[in-house]
Amino acid sequence: MKKSIKEILSINKETQVEATGWVKTKRDSKNVVFINLNDGTVCKGLQVVIDKETFKDLKTIDKLSTGSSVLFSGKLVKSQGANQSFELLASSCVLFGEADETFPMQKKRQTLEYLRDIPHLRGRTNTMSAVMRVRSLASFAVHKFFQEVMGFYYLHTPLITTSDCEGAGEMFQVTTLDLASVAKDKNGNVDYSRDFFTRPAYLTVSGQLEGESYATAIRNIYTFGPTFRAEKSSTTRHLAEFWMIEPEMAFYDLNDNAELAEKFLKYVLNYVLENNEEDIDFFDKFISEGLKSMLVDVINKPFARITYTDAIKELEKNNKKFEYPVKWGSDIQTEHERYITETICSAPSIVTDYPKEIKSFYMKENPDGKTVRAMDVLVPRLGEIIGGSQREEDYNKLLRRMRELNLDENSYKWYLDLRKYGTVPHSGFGLGFERLVLYVTGMQNIRDVIAYPRYYHHS
Repeated sequence: MKKSIKEILSINKETQVEATGWVKTKRDSKNVVFINLNDGTVCKGLQVVIDKETFKDLKTIDKLSTGSSVLFSGKLVKSQGANQSFELLASSCVLFGEADETFPMQKKRQTLEYLRDIPHLRGRTNTMSAVMRVRSLASFAVHKFFQEVMGFYYLHTPLITTSDCEGAGEMFQVTTLDLASVAKDKNGNVDYSRDFFTRPAYLTVSGQLEGESYATAIRNIYTFGPTFRAEKSSTTRHLAEFWMIEPEMAFYDLNDNAELAEKFLKYVLNYVLENNEEDIDFFDKFISEGLKSMLVDVINKPFARITYTDAIKELEKNNKKFEYPVKWGSDIQTEHERYITETICSAPSIVTDYPKEIKSFYMKENPDGKTVRAMDVLVPRLGEIIGGSQREEDYNKLLRRMRELNLDENSYKWYLDLRKYGTVPHSGFGLGFERLVLYVTGMQNIRDVIAYPRYYHHS
């Protein structure tokens, strides 16, 4: 089995090696050809040196250009240059695949906007390969935290559902009906009796509700999978297909929930820093200056706690600074979230006890009758990164709230059953994984932290 570039760069001694990868750059001088070879396993490539006097197959070298895939054999030797410790003095070359002048990566630097139009190739850039390495590592850290540190169980919740978790209605419908000639009943309505599930079905926006059912069975679970939202938004913060991490915990109140969220976020950030400092340094240098120190600050600082009511009071004092002035009962915008963390609290912050009118039906109502036991975790530069709540465990209170919002009780009968049979206090939160990757890399557009972004008018 051939070693990766990452493995070869870690050898640090003179030895014979075979190196495979794609040509990033080629510099041809009178006597020597310098090639930067990379296979995507590490940010920095391997410098390959070809001595024209001794190398036997210069015709193959002439065919090489940016994007060509190749195998070099030779000796790993100490480098004469300042940018690397060792380099490969090549003795032979095998060309696997050429890349002609139409290869879109011929230019040294491409804009991220340009790269979104060629998602099948953008992974070969330094930026996108670094994003994917960090994304992979962060994914592993999520599972490691919940299973090894916390002892949670990984639950696979349905991707097709007949209920709307958030009640927002922004869902992709799934059907086997012929859309060119949809069957109608005698009243002119769609005849779902002919559809696969015999009723309307959708791609899920969240695994939370199903997660709650198993939290009341095996105590502590987490989901980590794709979710979908048909939100007609073209902002840099929205995707139609994204991944969600959603733990649900029996016997947890809101304080327990907040403590877990803080511990979880710090663990993942620290794991990435400890295990891939090279890519974080790359992002700090080329994408977001000060990123590394900011992440260290989040890891080391205790998260501040502030109620929504107290936060609004502080924000109102500075309403002239905001594009969207606030008052009690209004949603907190990103500019307000950042002001809370960066100015009011000067630390990552957990805002709790929001007005019930701006939160979801399943959140537990506080004794004041106006607020619910909700929480948002806010971080500097980004704003909200986690949202959660203590769930309403009382059958009658949950049913009353559902009726106030005109939700279909039949669709949620199974969810209400959880409150009839051995109900317990329980809590949970959700974290959009792309938002986490956005934060840890310092990237500015959420479309650049997922391999194939799906968003409004773009599939």
